[in-house]
Amino acid sequence: MATLIHTLADHSDDVNYCAFSSSCLATCSLDKTIRVYSLSTFAELPYSPLEGHAYAVHCCCFSPSGLLLASCSTDGTAALWDTRDGRRLAVLPQPGASPVRVCRFSPQAAHLLAGAADGSVVLWDVRSLKLYRSGKVKGGSLMACAFSPNGNFFVTGSSSGDLTIWDDKMRCLYNEKAHDLGVTCCDISSHPLSDSENGFKYFQMASCGQDNQIKLWLILFADFLGVQLKYKCTLNGHSAPVLACAFSCDGQMIVSGFKITKTLLQSTGNTLHTLSQHSRYVTTCAFAPHSPLLATGSMDKTVHIWQLDLKQPCAGDTVENESKMAVEDWSEDDVSAWLCAQDLADFVGLFKMNNIDGKELLNLTKESLANELKIESLGRRSKVLQKIEELRMTTISVSVPDEFLCPITRELMNDPVIATDGYSYEREAMENWISSRRSSPMTNLPLHSLMLTPNRTLKMAISRWLESQQK
Repeated sequence: MATLIHTLADHSDDVNYCAFSSSCLATCSLDKTIRVYSLSTFAELPYSPLEGHAYAVHCCCFSPSGLLLASCSTDGTAALWDTRDGRRLAVLPQPGASPVRVCRFSPQAAHLLAGAADGSVVLWDVRSLKLYRSGKVKGGSLMACAFSPNGNFFVTGSSSGDLTIWDDKMRCLYNEKAHDLGVTCCDISSHPLSDSENGFKYFQMASCGQDNQIKLWLILFADFLGVQLKYKCTLNGHSAPVLACAFSCDGQMIVSGFKITKTLLQSTGNTLHTLSQHSRYVTTCAFAPHSPLLATGSMDKTVHIWQLDLKQPCAGDTVENESKMAVEDWSEDDVSAWLCAQDLADFVGLFKMNNIDGKELLNLTKESLANELKIESLGRRSKVLQKIEELRMTTISVSVPDEFLCPITRELMNDPVIATDGYSYEREAMENWISSRRSSPMTNLPLHSLMLTPNRTLKMAISRWLESQQK
């Protein structure tokens, strides 16, 4: 179900949090640093580590586009970083200078939420870098938060055990005592559940706490009904405080970190896999958004990266790899997530306003982008069309010959080259690999030379295969 493929051991103290973008993994630690790694090679980026916080860094998160990284610290601040070059763009001081425990970007990246040990909750305007709204939870430190996929509301969890639902204007809508000894983490699935009888859509949320429990909840948010929070069930298998939980991108699995050495992969009620490689408490866990990867971090100062085999049976059913999900079946939210991953987040509002789902996305043309969606910039239209064409290519066939896939990225090669180990790789992926090491990605043996030779025969074979799939 899950295979350990890489271990990161660069932090000198406890790892507190890890977060994925479509191309990077960020980790933060008690050692006051944030480290950023490439997902293609797991090599640390040249500008990493990011330094600037005076005390421990508790949380980090990427904006939907992946261009911004936020971090927060015991020093009473949140910080914004440019992921292209590692520049610190802003330092955002928490009112009262209380240690900031958690931070999250809103789905459209308009706001950054920061929650602190004194219970204060702040929404920062990302564009102006000014405080937009603030509030406070009662009787405890703010330990967890999560935005709904549409950004209409967010949830916070406190050390007093409360889950609180707020709207995007920072108005408190609902409060529930959820965990007796305090909430440690919460997450909201990006896939709503439909109620066919009433026509409602529920948001599924997981919360975990010091009471050794992870609970599933259903949230109904509707203008005419207000907010309803319904307890769904408790997932079994936890014998110690649960410090972290996260939904997979398709909403079918939950990963939770608990106990010494334990990370649990679950569906709704069934334990799928227990991961036991950490030597101390698991403090953080996260699924990658567009690849079958899972990261877990621990007080043992390491981050493990796991490859998920999504072909394994899950709760009696076969769970298919998310990348093989038919684009025609994508919802408008799936399209929004795809736009963000392609660095096209500024089109999310336009596409949602025009109800662009997966089927509509694949049918977009140069003319419809210009005449119907009114995208005036030729360059922007071209970029959207290019990304859509790439998407069409990935949906041509689910049985791509293995020899056409780069061993590093596991993606169809565009510019294959032969390394001195005799294997073929995508040029850019291999160049990134050998920039930080001189070993073979396939054998782990030393490379006698870093020379890369174009594999024209393989490139022609891939081109012929692509043409055959289009007929």
